[in-house]
Amino acid sequence: METVGVLVVSYGAREAAMVDIFTRSQKYRVELYIADKQFNPFNVQHATKHVVIPNLNIYDIDKFAQTCRDKLDFAIVGSEKPIIDGLRDLLERETGIPVVCPKKDYAIEESKVKQRLLFQEIAPEANPRFKIFDPKDYQHDKAKVKLDVYKWLDELNNQAVVKPDKPSAGKGVGVWGDHFTSREELFEHFLSNFQYSAVIIEEKVEGEESSCMAFCDGKHFIPLPDTRDYKRAFDDDKGPNTGGMGSYKDIDDKLPFLTTIERENEVVLANKVFNGWSSQIDDPTALRGVPLYLAFMHTGRGIKILEINSRPGDPESINLFPIIKDDFVDVCYKMIEGNLLNVELNKVATVLTYKVPPDYGGYMNVFPGKVATSEMSTSVDFAEAYKLIKKYGDDKMRIYPGSMELRDGKNYALKSRAVGVLAMGDSLEEAYTLSQEGAKAINGGGLWNRLDIASAQHIAKSMEHMKELRNKR
Repeated sequence: METVGVLVVSYGAREAAMVDIFTRSQKYRVELYIADKQFNPFNVQHATKHVVIPNLNIYDIDKFAQTCRDKLDFAIVGSEKPIIDGLRDLLERETGIPVVCPKKDYAIEESKVKQRLLFQEIAPEANPRFKIFDPKDYQHDKAKVKLDVYKWLDELNNQAVVKPDKPSAGKGVGVWGDHFTSREELFEHFLSNFQYSAVIIEEKVEGEESSCMAFCDGKHFIPLPDTRDYKRAFDDDKGPNTGGMGSYKDIDDKLPFLTTIERENEVVLANKVFNGWSSQIDDPTALRGVPLYLAFMHTGRGIKILEINSRPGDPESINLFPIIKDDFVDVCYKMIEGNLLNVELNKVATVLTYKVPPDYGGYMNVFPGKVATSEMSTSVDFAEAYKLIKKYGDDKMRIYPGSMELRDGKNYALKSRAVGVLAMGDSLEEAYTLSQEGAKAINGGGLWNRLDIASAQHIAKSMEHMKELRNKR
């Protein structure tokens, strides 16, 4: 059996899922060299060599890669920050190791302004109405910018979304009706981002959301099945936006609230964006990896693109990676070699539920007294969850630690999404039940989770909403 060395740049549970599928290779003996954001217990267990780089600084990752250069066949990156910072460019230049992720200049999520302008050029019909406000155009004239913002809000009837150009600037994305209910609040939110860089104000689009990712070798674009992400912290889509509390995938390629034609239209649009974008690029390999992870909004009158990212989705890719039929080492090699013609997945439904710490999503403020202070500092116990995996089989359930670290042989949750529980079933109902059972079996750390990720009630609500939207046409 051939030995293959893989450098994995890891942020959380998404990369633990990658590590997992590498270890399950039937064709290769995979040695994993993992540059990790934290001392992730799953990654530590499976790594040939493991290093913690808390800020995922690309130069520190490069130094680590240099120490094991002779053992590495390729690298793969899941997290957006090192991709945006240009890790692939650096590693390929300094070590010659091929890297599975887009190059720096094509990490499109780095700029929401670039995204909107790209869509306007390639697929204007899928672009919500938008206006870009650039600080350079106003020279600190607050009165003028306020006048222009309010004028634009008149055109949108206040139904607006405020987006900073750059990730993590100011207060991030704000939505009318969710984050603010007055123009004064919206403008305050706008200014918190405007002080750093350009801001887009676009129309708020009503509909049902889907996520569509695609593997790419630069020339060939392979859309994967649809997934549905749950961004809100609490059940029934209440509370603030988070990094994603869970997600699901149905047995076939489309989500249950979409028609076959709506799914086909999604794939047509994704290909249109890819073909239009890649035709402008001299180096097709620059788009290797997952260059387009698209957030679509289905309005009943067509599809709008909310945003695109340049890496696998978290949590959505966790629904997909473990059910890839092909050997994942071969998938990566084909992306590197430019001959990825298809990717086959098992026909199962998957549900991913995240367990998160007590202060995540403002939980303790909304539900005071739900978690005892003494429980928050305890370690997280997987023993009962592992018993369930033994009972049902690991083709039905897997546990992926994310924002968690190993200390003195025990697992401790950190500040973000601590652990993902993935369940696979012959139906969404089965996968939902197993995912919730697995989440309930994880004890300690005061961890909590949403109870309605892929629930029959939530899906029925989405289906009814789409029916109403189609009837409005």
